[in-house]
Amino acid sequence: MKILLIHADYIEFEPKEKAIKSAEEWKKGKERIEECLVVFTAVEKRDEKNPMQSAENLAKEALNVANEVKADKIVLYPYVHLTSDPSSSDVALNVLKNAEMFLKEKIDVIRAPFGWYKAFDIKCKGHPLSELSREFGPEKPEEYISEAIKEEEKVKSSWFILTPDGKLNEIKIEDGKLKGFDFSQYKNLEKFARYEMAKVRAVNEVPVHVKLMRKLELVDYEPGSDPGNFKFYPNGRLVKSILEEWIGQKMKKYGAMEIETPLMYDFEHPALKDYLNRFPARQYIVESAKKKFFLRFSACFGQFLMKSAMNISYRNLPLRMYELTRYSFRLEKAGELVGLRRLRAFTMPDMHTLCKNIEQAQDEFVNQFKLSMECMHDLGFEPEDYETAIRFTEEFWNKNQEFVISLVKLIRKPVLIERWNKRYAYFDPKFEFNFIDAAEKASALSTVQIDHENAKRYGIKYVDSDGKEKYPTILHCSASGSLERVMYILLEKAYMKDKKHAVLPLWLSPTQIRICTVNDSFIDDAEKIADELEKNNIRVDIDDRTESINKKILDAEIKWVPLIAVLGSKEKQSKKLDVRFRESGERKLMSVEEIVKYIKEKTKGKPFKPLTLSKFLSKRPIFVAWTKAEE
Repeated sequence: MKILLIHADYIEFEPKEKAIKSAEEWKKGKERIEECLVVFTAVEKRDEKNPMQSAENLAKEALNVANEVKADKIVLYPYVHLTSDPSSSDVALNVLKNAEMFLKEKIDVIRAPFGWYKAFDIKCKGHPLSELSREFGPEKPEEYISEAIKEEEKVKSSWFILTPDGKLNEIKIEDGKLKGFDFSQYKNLEKFARYEMAKVRAVNEVPVHVKLMRKLELVDYEPGSDPGNFKFYPNGRLVKSILEEWIGQKMKKYGAMEIETPLMYDFEHPALKDYLNRFPARQYIVESAKKKFFLRFSACFGQFLMKSAMNISYRNLPLRMYELTRYSFRLEKAGELVGLRRLRAFTMPDMHTLCKNIEQAQDEFVNQFKLSMECMHDLGFEPEDYETAIRFTEEFWNKNQEFVISLVKLIRKPVLIERWNKRYAYFDPKFEFNFIDAAEKASALSTVQIDHENAKRYGIKYVDSDGKEKYPTILHCSASGSLERVMYILLEKAYMKDKKHAVLPLWLSPTQIRICTVNDSFIDDAEKIADELEKNNIRVDIDDRTESINKKILDAEIKWVPLIAVLGSKEKQSKKLDVRFRESGERKLMSVEEIVKYIKEKTKGKPFKPLTLSKFLSKRPIFVAWTKAEE
């Protein structure tokens, strides 16, 4: 089956003439449906093997996209022209009717009449997800759901707020109100607690960063791929690559060895399959040479297999190993996917640490908690910008209260506690730093977990001082969280702080300073200044277009350029550029030396990468055609 899905302002169709004798009866004349998802559908020969499953697959795909684009009506429109191998008309009509039946249980559905030549008029909305295509057969989609996911749905959670003085306050939602703690000074903590206790991840509005990531030509949807897989334009790839280098430097400085491991693993490998059932995530399954493989959702598999073959002494502990997974894959539910907040393919810095025992593991946990705070600080986030969750079993809490309280003292503000009645996965405890975005949704960044199972599962051992082999305790750590999610949070935070003066951190801004020439006669001078700035590892570009200076400044503001320098006759004569600071709105006359000093001070200790786009704006292609209507 092949389908074309159009998110439309409206579709209007009118059956004109019967195309086949068995065409459905139609007496309505013109039909107009507004605010809908139109699903042009071609049923194929292969669908004849299992028409009912094809109908179910059609309904599922249509509903998934309707949820993604927030359409509350679906129009099923037979359109045989999508295929060169159509099914019989009887099968095609049967599939469409059954798909309509499945959809009616979930959403309003209208089915255009089958077997007619029809005139139609449609207005596509034109956003990134407004035109999609899908191709599938009558096979039942295979989905592997781990035992940990099933157990997570059964586990009983109790919720608390733990304060730095060690007071544990149980919280509950009663009559729509969150009770048990005074949230008057902690509004984001209240939002976070409500979000976590509801355990609802479905998206009901598109977050602001989706518009921003396209407007700034950083990242975009790729309709030719699976949902939740994105394309990165040159400036987006630049930002991401700087983040990759930054987190790699942090990990190496912390003492982690960098390695690289495969993307896919044998589904039937005993240790791997056992671990799959203890990890609460859905996986992509692929086949090769009649064997099943799964795409990794973290670096655990490769690192654990490597460690199981190593000779490790107690003198080597704690032993830290790091990999930047480009990519990790998780088959998140379609209704939960949105922008860079929740994806199916993502880049995750993943460190695993072998510790001698639980005492050493707790010491290392505290150090990695501090490392995660340091990473947040590097990104411009202080503790007031994120909320902490610590999750553990009742058993762990009863034995380790002081350890948990010590973490809260480090963050110096109340944190959310989720206490489980039993351990449903391999970890106990874990923490995350969570960001609350403009839509009041929470997303985890940094996280550390203590793993009690995988050393034995994989046969990872070390030789202790007494000469005996023992199993280490393992820590899982992603000190920054996925880099795509970091980009989402940087965009959301900047927008929430100041919509008019939003800006990325200077060390991550694709263009750090733009030189806007008053006219063409100053382009050579601008190039000489740019060359000097580039020698000092500063990303600079030149607006050499034949636009007014006001238009050039406005365009630089729209693209979030942090420093905008005007070059005209006065500036050339005084050898000082008129520099506008987007974030503060301040203007200053600055020499090239002063500009270099300012940017160097603001980006000290951070990695640098040069622009990959031409420094001249006139030579750059447009990646996203942005219109005034989209502002």
